[in-house]
This record gives sequence, structure tokens and C-alpha cells, in this order.
Amino acid sequence: MNKVINIKERNIGTGYPCYIIAEMSANHAGDINRAIEIIYAAKESGADCIKLQTYTADTITINCSNEYFQIKQGTWQGENLYQLYQKAYTPWEWQGRLKEEADKVGIDFLSTPFDKTAVDFLENLGVDFFKIASFELVDIPLIKYIAAKGNPIILSTGMGSLGEIEEAVNAIRSQGNENLCLLKCSSAYPAVPDDMNLRTIRHLKDTFGVPAGLSDHSLGSIGAVAAVAMGANVIEKHFCISRSIENPDASFSMEPQEFRSMVNDIRAVEKAIGKVSYQLSEREKGSVIFRKSIFVVKDIAHGEVLTEENIRVIRPGYGLPPKYYEEVIGKKAITTIEKGTPLKWSMFD
Repeated sequence: MNKVINIKERNIGTGYPCYIIAEMSANHAGDINRAIEIIYAAKESGADCIKLQTYTADTITINCSNEYFQIKQGTWQGENLYQLYQKAYTPWEWQGRLKEEADKVGIDFLSTPFDKTAVDFLENLGVDFFKIASFELVDIPLIKYIAAKGNPIILSTGMGSLGEIEEAVNAIRSQGNENLCLLKCSSAYPAVPDDMNLRTIRHLKDTFGVPAGLSDHSLGSIGAVAAVAMGANVIEKHFCISRSIENPDASFSMEPQEFRSMVNDIRAVEKAIGKVSYQLSEREKGSVIFRKSIFVVKDIAHGEVLTEENIRVIRPGYGLPPKYYEEVIGKKAITTIEKGTPLKWSMFD
């Protein structure tokens, strides 16, 4: 079991920076120039990876309009599956060019294949790793085919029972592939915080011994940032140039400035998480002196007894530590001590 996997010389797992994926999906709205613009904007917005989806309407479903192929609820209510995928797909003839642009700008290129022909296509394109979508979690033949290629796999687990996830993980491992990361996902578009159950990320890690993260379809960045605080190693978020550009995924996608803000928050959270440490930071050291200590609060004459009236525990911290307060009460001063003087051992018997 690998608790750390390697993607393009980048370690993904506990102790390493969160790997952040910008999902283009249908946000190109049928325009290759916009797809290229999205790649550059994703890089500029702090994404580590740009992700596509590799299918056609014919490879993912069939052209049929009976009741089984109608979407009856949610964001795409009233759509026919075949027609929806015709609008949403990324033409395969674009993808070589898009990979070249990603390589040029220095952002990783990933895609989700939805059938064996897409797997072969992406392999020939030189794609180094694969994403498996939540809806394909139960497609064990496809999962085995992908796993047999030996490349790292990021698997979304939306809608999956623990048993179904286990079957998919076992299918990958049956092909000798241990390079796996699991993503918690709420497969609603958009997802709502009540359904996200981010604690599952840690359970996925512990149960399967792999890195885990979040495929986030919720609005805003709270879910993603919270997930990283809870140990997520990967965040995937839909990305667009503008939600005003009509396409099937626009309504739950992030615009560049929102994505950049999310990335900044994630990186800040990672710094805040830090490590287990009880050492003072350099910035803390300057504050130590403002702790409490024992001070003389009334003038004390030589031979006078130290009492609760003439010494107190107050700020700042130049005197004896407060833990000695009860011990020094009743001692006699061996010198005169002015009010406002920090008490020292040398001042009393």
C-alpha cells in the first residue's frame, strides 16, 4: 500500500503540498481558443494540473430518446443524455494541441477516459496518469484496463458505498497497480456542504492506505480549504473563464480570481498546519517578556516580610515565575525594594 504516490516527479501524500487540479470539462463551450485560454488561466491561478474529459456522445452512451435516457432532476433536468454529451465533450482532435499548450506553460495535463478507446487514445498522447470519474466507479472492466497500464490513478468515489469502493480498489490492485489516490466526492451539481462529509477523507486514507482528497462540486472554496485542513492531499475543482459563458458546467465552476483565492487559502492553511512543535517561533520569542511574573507593588523596607499586599503576580515577565509565589510569601527582604521592581531570589532570605 502506497501512502505516497508520484505524478510527474511530484509526491502526493501526507507531508507534501496539496495537488490542485483545475477541471475544464465543458467550460470551453466548444471553442478551442477558449480551451487554451483556460489552460493558461488555470496555471496563472495556481493550479498544478489541468484536467479534461475524453469521451464522445457515442462512446459514453447511445443516441436514444426513450425515458431511460432523459435527465429528470438537477442542473441538467430535461436534457437527453446523448444531446448533453454532444454539447459537453471536448473534441479528441483538440487534445493533442491542448496537451502541447499545457506542456508549454508548465502545468500537468490529465484526462478522464470513459471507455477503452479513450484510454488508448490518451496513452498514445503521452498522458502520464489517469482520472476515473465517480460514475465509472462501478465499471470494473474499465478500471482494470486502466490499471493494467501501470500509470498512477486518481479515483473519485462519489455515490460509492464502502463495498463498491473496495471492489474498485481491489480491481486496480489486481493488476499490480498500487499508484492510487482516492477522492471523496458528492456527485451533485452543485454539491451542498450538508452532503460533503469531509471526515470520510481520513477514513479513505486509513481504510485503503492511500492518499486521499476531494473532488469538489460545491460553490465557493470552504469545502476545499476545510478538506485540506483535514488532511486532503488532492483538490479538484471545476474551472472556467467566466460563468456567463453558457455551457453545461458553468454554474458550479470557479472563475480565475476565485480559484486563485482558494489556492492562496489552501497554501496558507498548509503553513498553519505545520508540524507538531512546542518550540517558540522567532516571532513568539519577543512576546515571552509579557507573560506574568512576581513584582513588588509597594515599597518594601529591609527586614520587612513579603506579603500578598506588597508583592503580586502581574505582567510583565521580568520577575520570578508565578509558580514560586506561595513559596516566597512570608520571606524577609534583605534589602530595600522599590515599588515596580521585579522580585529576584537575591532580594530576600
